[in-house]
Amino acid sequence: MQYRKLGKTGESISAIGLGCMGMSYAYGTAQDFNETESLATLELALELGINFWDTADMYGQGANEILLSKILATKRDKVFLATKFGFRFKEDGTNYFDGSPEYMKQAVEASLKRLKVDVIDLYYTHRIDENIPVEETVGAMAQLVKEGKVRYLGLSEASVDSIKRAHAVHPIAALQTEYSLFTRDVEDGILAATRELGITLVAYSPLGRGLSTGAINSTGALKDGDFRKNLPRFQGENFEQNLQTVNALETFAKEKGITAAQLSLAWLLAQGEDIVPIPGTKRRKYLQENAAAAEVNLSADDLTAIDGILRNNAIAGTRYTEGGMKLVNR
Repeated sequence: MQYRKLGKTGESISAIGLGCMGMSYAYGTAQDFNETESLATLELALELGINFWDTADMYGQGANEILLSKILATKRDKVFLATKFGFRFKEDGTNYFDGSPEYMKQAVEASLKRLKVDVIDLYYTHRIDENIPVEETVGAMAQLVKEGKVRYLGLSEASVDSIKRAHAVHPIAALQTEYSLFTRDVEDGILAATRELGITLVAYSPLGRGLSTGAINSTGALKDGDFRKNLPRFQGENFEQNLQTVNALETFAKEKGITAAQLSLAWLLAQGEDIVPIPGTKRRKYLQENAAAAEVNLSADDLTAIDGILRNNAIAGTRYTEGGMKLVNR
């Protein structure tokens, strides 16, 4: 595994991290989550040198943090741990965002307790609260650093304006946002802003929420409880069009002797040393495949060819529903 620096912190994190959400949330119902396999995947991640783990308090309403605690209990020093706060659940199961300092204080204590750790390495606000100045949220988060409960601060799905305002209050180490061959809107200003300020861009959903894996060849392949069923990119004509892009990428990847998923991760790594993708998986075989992408070197000609594929196969549909899109790049 190769390693990259986290912002200006001097910390080394694996060039490919591990998104842990799918072990407890979003891609199925309770019976689809196999704790034994998930724990084995976490153990293997450390063996492969993947030390950058990403979770959030909303993933399974705390279940994902509890899952990670079972490995952290004996291997805390081997993991650079990131979690997030802000989404709260109503009784009907729907959620809303609360970036208030008051809620943050509750949330961080709950995360520390579930994770069974004394300090969180990287603490994100999961979104930007449109009703609360980002300076207030980040100012309260900065207090956690002073108290020793959090080491570094991050933002998720923030606009250029929010990034700069937040960074003026306290150094921001990382911006987590969706970035992949299927979602490139960060290239319109956000990436330039993070580079100007020395902030690492942590790319979530770097495999297009599974599109790059080639495992989803029809919407009928998605199980009950899989939130992708509601996403525009996975519906009707949008999905059929996006499959054409996937097929073209798979063909190109095969010519290079790699998988489309590895091609996608290698493409992200080639965008700059300040990019760290965090593909999610709950199975060892996919973890090994993803980790191997760190060894794939794409030439300038390869990158040009990939750009050509994307120009000829436009991505159809937004990445979230209308409600979800209102929460991103804010």
